[in-house]
Formats: sequence, C-alpha cells, structure tokens
Amino acid sequence: MKVFAVLVLALATASAGLLPQSGIQHPRDRTSVPSIEGRITNGKDAVADQFPYQVGLSFSSSKGSWWCGGSIIASNWIVTAAHCTDGGSSVTAYFGATVRTSPKFTHTIASSDWIQHESYLALTVRNDISVIKTPTLAMSSAVNKINLPAIASSYSTYSGKTAVASGWGLTSDSASAVASKLQFVDLTVIDNSVCKKTFGSLIVTNNVLCVATPNSSSTCQGDSGGPLALDGTLIGITSFGSADGCEIGAPAAFTRVTSYLTWIKSNTGV
Repeated sequence: MKVFAVLVLALATASAGLLPQSGIQHPRDRTSVPSIEGRITNGKDAVADQFPYQVGLSFSSSKGSWWCGGSIIASNWIVTAAHCTDGGSSVTAYFGATVRTSPKFTHTIASSDWIQHESYLALTVRNDISVIKTPTLAMSSAVNKINLPAIASSYSTYSGKTAVASGWGLTSDSASAVASKLQFVDLTVIDNSVCKKTFGSLIVTNNVLCVATPNSSSTCQGDSGGPLALDGTLIGITSFGSADGCEIGAPAAFTRVTSYLTWIKSNTGV
C-alpha cells in the first residue's frame, strides 16, 4: 500500500479535499506477512454464541495466506470484503468459533464459489465487497445469519448510532501474540464529511461508512471483511483505516451495506 500515496497524487486536482490527509490501509495488509495473530484493539472478549453470524476466513494463494472475517447472511452465503478475496485461490471458513482455534466446524471453499464485485478498485477502495457460497449450513445458537437492511428508496446514514464490530484482529499496533477469543468493540458512526477530512472524497464516497475510534479502540489487522452490526442488522463490512496505525484515533472505514443490497440480491438471491 506504500505506492498508494504516489498514485493518488498523480490523480491530483485543484480540490485538495479530494486527496487523503492520511494514507489508507486495509486491515488485511497491516503486517508484511499477513497472519491470523491478534484481535480488535482494546476490545472485549466475546462470550459463546454472542456473534453467531461471525465467520473466520483463512485465505490461501500461491503467494501466501491471510486471515479475514465475514458474516453469514443466509444458510449458504457469507459476505466479506473484496480485498479479502482478491488474489485468493481458496478459503477455509471457521463457523461458530469463540475461541478461534475451536470452531464448531469448517468448510474449505474454492475461489470458483465466490463472487467479487466486478467493479472493485483497490486504488480508491471502490466496491469493497464479495460474497462466498458455502455448503448449506445447519443453523444453531452458535451458527446463524445476521439480517441485512431492508431494500428501500432511502436509507439512514446511521450517523451518531453506536454499532458493534467483531473479529480476531490485532490488539495493538505492536501486538504479536495470538488472541484466543473473538473480540468486539462498540464504535459510533460519524458523518462522512468528518471522515473525508482524513481520507479525502476520492476515498470516502457515499458507499463508505466511517466510525470514530476513541481510546485507541478500533478494527485492526485480521478484522478485514468482518461485520459492523446495529441492532442485529449488518450495516458495514470492515474495509480500511489509517496507514499510520490502528490506535492513532483516525476513523475506521467500512463498506456501507445499504449501497450494495441490490448487488447482493442479484448475486445471491438474499
């Protein structure tokens, strides 16, 4: 992602507000060798069955492996970030895990069974969403779907609402130890106009949702693709944060789910 700033500057226009004041980085890319170490920074331990929709995703490719999160949206579909599926050849999905290494069960899925948004653009983080088809899941208190917002003519911005993010990302910018338990943190949605002051309007479009990260509480490496939920409804997919770190107080950004409800329905029927 170090080339990002150079490439964006090449697109510079007269409006400085288009350009990010801080570099961006996907949580997947926060370490030079992507791993499954760590958890959400300054989060809390989840209890069993607290987030039955949370999935752990271990991606593999010829160039290495990486860890992401995802959300169950139907008995045979997971939604995650496009930057998680990008370049992958297969993924092992961990279902029903509170302790990361002790899922209720796993499924290994080939890339032919996922759909990455056809207009995903890494440079400006556009359309950062993918869906993964799974074998039919047996739903239970430990493994269950999360609701999607209802398709409507207009949607809430969610500004001022407090939502919950969950995942197995890093505990801090310097963390190296594996966290055994799923983590969660409550984060307040901010207006996009505030988020643009950090990342610029080229990055923060209407399809992006941002949260404040006070007290060094944020999503971090390993949380990519995971859920941001409000009252049992999926409103965001962990997408990117500041390249300067997870604990610096910069906004964290998510793919805004309401912008992709039609795309999800057309590709999955959900």
